[in-house]
Amino acid sequence: MRNLTRAMLALALTLAVSLSLAGARAADFGIDGVGLEGGFSDDDDNGEGSRGGAYLVWDWPVKWFQYGHWYLGGQWELSASYWDGDEGDTGNGSLGDFGITPVFRIQTDAPYGAIWPFVEGAVGAHFFTDTEFGDRHFGINYSFGDHLGAGVRLGETGQYELGYRYQHLSNAGLSHHNNGINFHLLRLVYHFQ
Repeated sequence: MRNLTRAMLALALTLAVSLSLAGARAADFGIDGVGLEGGFSDDDDNGEGSRGGAYLVWDWPVKWFQYGHWYLGGQWELSASYWDGDEGDTGNGSLGDFGITPVFRIQTDAPYGAIWPFVEGAVGAHFFTDTEFGDRHFGINYSFGDHLGAGVRLGETGQYELGYRYQHLSNAGLSHHNNGINFHLLRLVYHFQ
């Protein structure tokens, strides 16, 4: 847990220093935002683990089913995270997770007071650097990550975002070992304007 805390602090410091430089460079690649996430698993029976990571965001230029200021939109997310936990019966207490996820959002393009609320859902593809974590046997390195979440965007133009996600990761039966894992995640995002 201590190593994860250090890694998250180093990542946050790197992100804070980079934001002033990243705006122009990110625009060159079409990147619309950068974010950090952190959280913990909710299964004490298989050993609790924590997770921290970062991701890039590309907004979709569409507004489906528009009703007033509300609409269905979304974004692509490219993520990398590090998991840390008990070694359990597998002898492995850490792994890396890389994912790509299309995220669908019901959101607004007009603030309510000083916030832009949203709810979201997604199913994405993930690659794990190991097939075991704590007491869990994932069977293969590939997994699907689905989540439900909610949050708010803040700031003059909604450039800051704070959100919560409940995420489940499993291989959907592609292997005879299919121990999934669930995470509660808090997320901070900066959207380039």
